Amino acid sequence: MASIRSKIKDRLEKFIELDVNGLRSYVLSLFLNLKKSTVDELHETITKKYDVSRSAVASMVGYIHSKLGILRSHKESYKTPTVYSLKEEYADLLKSELNSKGIASS
Repeated sequence: MASIRSKIKDRLEKFIELDVNGLRSYVLSLFLNLKKSTVDELHETITKKYDVSRSAVASMVGYIHSKLGILRSHKESYKTPTVYSLKEEYADLLKSELNSKGIASS
């Protein structure tokens, strides 16, 4: 049986392969650079480079969190937005995948 880390690596590779305009890789590289971020903060940063709706960003972050399993989420109370952060144990995996695809994580 394959380890969880190798399954995540496979899912991450497929996720990046389907990246037609660079948006997916850009979002992943943002998580490498930012320690914590909300969907609104990510949307604000991403819209400087891409024309994308807030719901599209929320959907992508939700997918990365639930299907790829490389993000941690935290919510203080029901009134506050969910804060997402990259799980430290997958930072090296994400960095190597982005580098292997020729995406510089600045």
